[in-house]
Amino acid sequence: MNTIQKLIPSLMLTLLLGSVQAADVSTPQEAAHVLNRLGYGPRPGDIERVRQSGVDRYIEQQLNPQSLIIPDTLQQKLKTLHVADLSAGDVLNRYHNILKNTQDESEEAKKNRREMIGLIFQETAEERVWRAIESPRQLEEVMVEFWFNHFNVFNGKGLDRALIASYERDAIRPFVFGNFRDLLGATAKHPAMLFYLDNWLSTSADFRPRTRRGKPEQQAKANGLNENYARELMELHTLGVDGGYSQHDVTELARILTGWTFDPRIAGDGHANFIFDPERHDNGIKQWLGKTVSPNGKSEGEFALDVLALHPATAHHISYQLAQFFVQDQPPEALVKRLSQRFLETRGDIRLVLKTLFSSPEFRDPKNFGVKYKTPYQFVISAIRASDLEVKNVRPLLGSMSQLGMPLYGSQTPDGYKNTEQAWLNPDALSRRINFSTALATGHLPLNQSVDAGDKMGAKQIVKQADNNDRRVMMDTLNVNQLLGTLGPLISENTRTLINGSPESLRASLVLGSPDFMQH
Repeated sequence: MNTIQKLIPSLMLTLLLGSVQAADVSTPQEAAHVLNRLGYGPRPGDIERVRQSGVDRYIEQQLNPQSLIIPDTLQQKLKTLHVADLSAGDVLNRYHNILKNTQDESEEAKKNRREMIGLIFQETAEERVWRAIESPRQLEEVMVEFWFNHFNVFNGKGLDRALIASYERDAIRPFVFGNFRDLLGATAKHPAMLFYLDNWLSTSADFRPRTRRGKPEQQAKANGLNENYARELMELHTLGVDGGYSQHDVTELARILTGWTFDPRIAGDGHANFIFDPERHDNGIKQWLGKTVSPNGKSEGEFALDVLALHPATAHHISYQLAQFFVQDQPPEALVKRLSQRFLETRGDIRLVLKTLFSSPEFRDPKNFGVKYKTPYQFVISAIRASDLEVKNVRPLLGSMSQLGMPLYGSQTPDGYKNTEQAWLNPDALSRRINFSTALATGHLPLNQSVDAGDKMGAKQIVKQADNNDRRVMMDTLNVNQLLGTLGPLISENTRTLINGSPESLRASLVLGSPDFMQH
């Protein structure tokens, strides 16, 4: 065999590999699309990296993020967070010890409680924002946002101020790519949800609180049957408003879930603090969704969650919300139908449903590129990523989100925040976005100002500081050319022409405040 003959196999292999690599290379528009939808937009060099490796590989990595290494800089930041790592039980234990151990149970107790809750909120917000900006596991962060919003609890309601960190960490984050039934069960049993929608107080009609020395026990406070959670469990979390259930089904489900509670006085043991109290449970026979539910204690609730998790109406409801979030505000019914079928086939495997969504013609159709309007949260996070700024101080960003109408963990109603253009596009909100863009581009947000552990604050103080537009620490102004290079095809030629014809000092602000950047 001569030299040329020996080289032929290796040459053929090289040509073959080259053709495969060429087929995998995506367009800049496709790369930008997946960076915008599966994450919070590009950082410098991201579009080219995804273009070279191909969007399919990027999607697969995002769906299986274990191989994506968290940067050392982010890990170091997360290691500074201590209070937010406490379990729900530990937090509640500290919360009540502050009250118990304070001599003056009026002002001093309230002050100590506010300081602890402010610290929990600050650290919880820091973890969420830092991860969203810096983590290469972008889809994981997007799904944390999606599912938290789907199973929303309001940070401003009583004990939930203390429980919000544990709720996101223990009931949401571990399940974002897992089985929907597991996610549903984790939220149903977490004290944050039990408290927010009052199921912890729900009892059978004949329940009588245990007494001590003639006085009612604090943990046994109850007003009879409470239907709040049962209603939202079907209307928002599973079946949807048109899911085919009746008011009678709401009442029966509420009866099924009596006894699902928690005791805020139990010392923390690293667990979520859920308990089933058989004395509170309604042991009668229930007729729910056409099924007879015989008395079976806690198992009745588990059975109900099993039924709801795999109901065809739930499959459609979840599929519609995912398609609306990732494709367009009015998702094609054909896509929703395919996702619903996949949901039922896989028994609620979220990762496989997402894989079907991201491989769909609808998601890949250029007509659906850039048609979603960013929520305030998405807008703020994507602006920081595109600007490539290091954030040590999240307060200005939290204040900006509040000013834009979307305070982090601040949706008071169980349906959470909307993600449609109709919900967020209006003249006043647009003006506020432009103000944020200007402040960021001109270096007037003190993001690089470190925050000492003893100097952390609650949400209201954060907003107040942002309103005062703290200018003591100035940051560098943004480089418009670097910004445009990072965003690539996301900024149209018409917008670039307009920006280039404007005063140089305004150009970076105009990029972030442009309609192009507000879409994704």
